[in-house]
Amino acid sequence: MASHNNSTDDARTSHESSPIPSSQQQPHRTLGFINRQVMAWSLWDWGSAAFNAVVTTFVFTVYLTDADLFGESANANLGWALAVAGILVAVVAPAIGQWTDRTGKRHTILVAATLGVVACMALLFFVKPGHSYLWLGLVLVALGNVIFETGSVVYNTMVTEVSTPQTVGRVSGFGWGMGYVGGIVLLLILYVGFISPDPGWFGVTHENGAHIRISMLICALWMLASSLPIILTGTNNAPIESDVHGILGSYKEILRSVARLWRTDRSVVWFLISSAIFRDGLAGVFTFGGVLAAAAFGFSAGDVMIFGIAANLVAGIATILFGRLDDKLGSRAVIIIALSLMTVSGLLVFFLHGGLHIGPLSLSPTMVFWIFGLVLCIFVGPTQSASRTYLARIAPKGSEGEIFGLYATTGRAVSFLAPTAYSAAITLAAVSTGLTKADSAHFGILGIVVVLLVGLLAFIPVKAQAKK
Repeated sequence: MASHNNSTDDARTSHESSPIPSSQQQPHRTLGFINRQVMAWSLWDWGSAAFNAVVTTFVFTVYLTDADLFGESANANLGWALAVAGILVAVVAPAIGQWTDRTGKRHTILVAATLGVVACMALLFFVKPGHSYLWLGLVLVALGNVIFETGSVVYNTMVTEVSTPQTVGRVSGFGWGMGYVGGIVLLLILYVGFISPDPGWFGVTHENGAHIRISMLICALWMLASSLPIILTGTNNAPIESDVHGILGSYKEILRSVARLWRTDRSVVWFLISSAIFRDGLAGVFTFGGVLAAAAFGFSAGDVMIFGIAANLVAGIATILFGRLDDKLGSRAVIIIALSLMTVSGLLVFFLHGGLHIGPLSLSPTMVFWIFGLVLCIFVGPTQSASRTYLARIAPKGSEGEIFGLYATTGRAVSFLAPTAYSAAITLAAVSTGLTKADSAHFGILGIVVVLLVGLLAFIPVKAQAKK
């Protein structure tokens, strides 16, 4: 890790050197732990939902993988493009984190990343239907992912600067919750205004993909406007004295840091490994939730959209509420409780996929998915937030960016787990039962549950973070 002296540590706690002045130094509070600095920070999460929820999940990637518009290979090519983006993030993220710790330029990196993602979304307007435009869309989505994940590394480190040790769980949960709610609001605006009607607002039609392309411009403006508070009020940190120079030096220091962590506190290394596993399972819940709803439980395309909005809503509310539990019980307890209940809920979705009939109680397969699928989604956000809080609490002062860079890297390194387990479970079920893969779609749930369970078991040896 980057070396630093006591005077630098003192500088980091000053009002002037913090990207966002610490809430401990601000006497004016609005609602408990929520003050101006927390709001400015969390609004970035709110705005970034334009990229997460709209571009990569519900709208643009669905448009880009339409075989009638972009060709039969569009879906597979999207996967390859995102895989390359993931590799780039795994390579770049820890070096960026280490560099920002050393130079103190967290705010500069966050602003640059924000503007980069905004530019990528705006340029998606030029991706018209047609095979010749496919690679433009793929490159912009992949590039946006790399830039977004780089910015997220820096953004996540800032949670310690806008909170106190007593409120970090609630602040982290509030940020995650704002992201979910922001996604819901934007999705509803776009769905009502442009995606569903033809023509939509301002006479925008579906011809030539105009409704999707205009939505991308709105997403760019949404994220830019939401990020203005943190862009305008943030400042860089004081630099840290270090013998590390250049990108190559950053990577050498990273390897030394991992070795040092393994020697001094293996629990931190084990947390990075175990959290990478269960975080991929969490990603799988949302990635394949809509597919499962349609393929195994009879949801229409409109039903999937409504379920997606509901899933984000319950996840957002739960994340905010669980923040208080995080501060009271600790992040480790929240993660174990949430993953345990997710595992049980996932198994119930699988075993009750044909419906539930007990005496007067009768639930159709659709109702089973609605009930237990939403229960499953309740715990996604709290687990994500508690993971960030745990890392914020154990990260050595002055090395937060480096640790969060490793956090991003380990997560990307195993990002194949949930998709592989999902597809393998369906394939094995089809081979062993003689059913078609379509009829075996519900077995994909077991694949995701396995990833969550392995992550849970790997996490149990991790020690509870020390109280600060």
